[in-house]
Amino acid sequence: MATIERFEDIQAWQKAREVAAAIYQLCKTGELAKDFGLRDQIRRSAVSVQSNIAEGFGREGNKEFIRFLRIAKGSSTEFRSQLYNLLDADYITQIKFEELYQQSVETEKLIGGFINYLEKHI
Repeated sequence: MATIERFEDIQAWQKAREVAAAIYQLCKTGELAKDFGLRDQIRRSAVSVQSNIAEGFGREGNKEFIRFLRIAKGSSTEFRSQLYNLLDADYITQIKFEELYQQSVETEKLIGGFINYLEKHI
């Protein structure tokens, strides 16, 4: 694995950024834009994934980094749960739900793989 010099180089962070950007776009229009509670909650969970990866990268050592990666993974799971709320409230279509859900799953897999890699190199 190539040396990662910046958190921006981490694939999981890049994917989490894409998911957060998609959610921010979605939250700009329609009824979701007016549902402040749900809108803010799903945005927070999406941003939390990205933020915890970056924060963990800035910590001292792999053990702390792994801890923050696990938090990011949990936030990704929370994000997927919030997607069901968007779907149930008819704020998104089934197709959009599946697209965002799959992107979130891909992000979690990248985080999990990175955790496994780091645990082997402690």
